[in-house]
Amino acid sequence: MRRIRSIDLAIFLAIAEHRSFRKAAVELGVTPSALSHSLRAIEERLDVRLVNRTTRGVGLTEAGERLFDRIRPAFLDIDDALEDLDKFRGQPYGKLRINAPRPAARMVLLPIVSRFLRTYPAIEVEIVVDDALVDTVASGFDAGIRFGERIAADMIAVPIGPRQRTAIVGSPEHFQRFPKPLTPHDLKDHPCIRYRFASGTYYRWEFERGGIELEIEVQGPLTLGDLDIMLDAAINGSGLAFVFEDHALPALRDGRLIRVLEDWCPYYPGFFLYYPSRRQLPTALRAFVDFVKADAARQG
Repeated sequence: MRRIRSIDLAIFLAIAEHRSFRKAAVELGVTPSALSHSLRAIEERLDVRLVNRTTRGVGLTEAGERLFDRIRPAFLDIDDALEDLDKFRGQPYGKLRINAPRPAARMVLLPIVSRFLRTYPAIEVEIVVDDALVDTVASGFDAGIRFGERIAADMIAVPIGPRQRTAIVGSPEHFQRFPKPLTPHDLKDHPCIRYRFASGTYYRWEFERGGIELEIEVQGPLTLGDLDIMLDAAINGSGLAFVFEDHALPALRDGRLIRVLEDWCPYYPGFFLYYPSRRQLPTALRAFVDFVKADAARQG
């Protein structure tokens, strides 16, 4: 067997982590065809097939899975060793990729990131907006933003941004045609704007009052997958919408929307920044985590 270099292992590792030649090529700064050629040469030197290439994507063979499991911890240790050198530099630097659903990116993440970049100009941040639940590690993200109950157990979660509250809103025109609901059960008599996740499931509206928790599967002729459009649809009289309070405040203040069932919508912790439970964090991520914690402490 001809000698395998560390760069060969890095090429295989990038392909194995992304399960995609295109994404791995972007990370390594080469073309997908060049990467495919390099992997083929590696497999020939090893005399072992590591990757199965199909029209549907890229998968690892049993040998590839075993090699990936063995070398990935070693490369993480190398990354940690290089990160140790950052303490000798003047300030944190590097790139930070964060995945976030649209509401969190708009209401919470972007304001904090804007202040963070003014404090750490040597750091670059990429925010990828995606409402689907993704595997941050497998997708090449350093961290993500989600609600607390949607965070995997092997992740560390840090509160980010203020507490959140939901609001049930409709236009004045809507309430000229329908009486205001007094309890969540009255929503059955209203056309509601339903929200469907990228997975295809519908969101069940959640309520709580006096220790009573309810989930209501609303009905209505309009289904959307974007909260901004849902808010516009409610303003246009298409039905009741379940949105974030902060998102709806401008329209509530100027009378374009009317709020109902407010006593059934308590405050809750809101969004969390989550990231892998690693022994040592990359410098840029560590700086951002500390910044988020300090921001939360200032808000009390």
